[in-house]
Amino acid sequence: MDAELPKASVSRPATGWQDAVALTGFILVAAGQASNQVLARGLAGSVPPFSLAFFRWSIIAIGLAPFAVAAIRDGKIPLAQNLWPILAAGFLGMFLCGGPVYIAGITTTAIHIALIFALSPIMVLLISAALGIDHIGPLQWLGTALALAGALLIVSGGHLATLTQSSAAWGDLLVVFAMLGWSGYTLVQSRVAPQASLLARVSLFAAAGALFSLPPALREIWIEPVQVFNARAAEAYVFAGLVPGLLAYAGFAWLGGKFGSVRTSLVLYVAPIASAILSWIILGEPPTMLHLVGGVLILGGVWASLRK
Repeated sequence: MDAELPKASVSRPATGWQDAVALTGFILVAAGQASNQVLARGLAGSVPPFSLAFFRWSIIAIGLAPFAVAAIRDGKIPLAQNLWPILAAGFLGMFLCGGPVYIAGITTTAIHIALIFALSPIMVLLISAALGIDHIGPLQWLGTALALAGALLIVSGGHLATLTQSSAAWGDLLVVFAMLGWSGYTLVQSRVAPQASLLARVSLFAAAGALFSLPPALREIWIEPVQVFNARAAEAYVFAGLVPGLLAYAGFAWLGGKFGSVRTSLVLYVAPIASAILSWIILGEPPTMLHLVGGVLILGGVWASLRK
């Protein structure tokens, strides 16, 4: 009993230190994730999209390869049984969320991309309910309705007629398509060798994403080699592979191991805020009242939908 007093006096600063580390980690990981959306908008088609996606996923796959090799060697990732799920995860989460997002950046903003991607948990919930994996309660239905209303507000720009104009919102609709792919990836990836580490599995998913991105990337190389191979493009490849790639994934894995999956999921709510701030600072595209209202609806709806 005598040891309780000094133990208590030591635990308080330790807890405060952990909270500070967690907060810093959340901000850095969210900023890393958001930087890919800012990159998509900042490049605005100046770098061929599928070449950018191919080199990004290749860098991630190679950088995380030691984790994958170790997991395969230890039998934690049986390739024969997981080949098709790995390919499916790579197609949904890396291919569909690679080149198409960079194409969308030509006509839509980084804030739009971030807010639309914030809908992913809603889609995961709806898909899970449709497959009988999960049950949706009244509060979750309310959250789903709020989030979808916010997304409709963002995509339509406050004018429903915009949705009927083929050239007005195609970038946002392309992001919606990519977000649906990411939702499918979320369901698939958790069932691929769950005993292996996140980084080991991401390496294989990224390799699959690079494989799927290679054919359209080769077409871009054939048609516009100068745009694919230049200093600006090379800088974009390295940045995309490192910051929203290796560093973001490694940071997310570290947060999950340090603070648990529940607290780490808070990154979901920080990422759109980070995207808005970075867009304002780097691209000179400040958030509008429409973004604020739509963002509150989406994030509030996601929060409600995740309550049990």
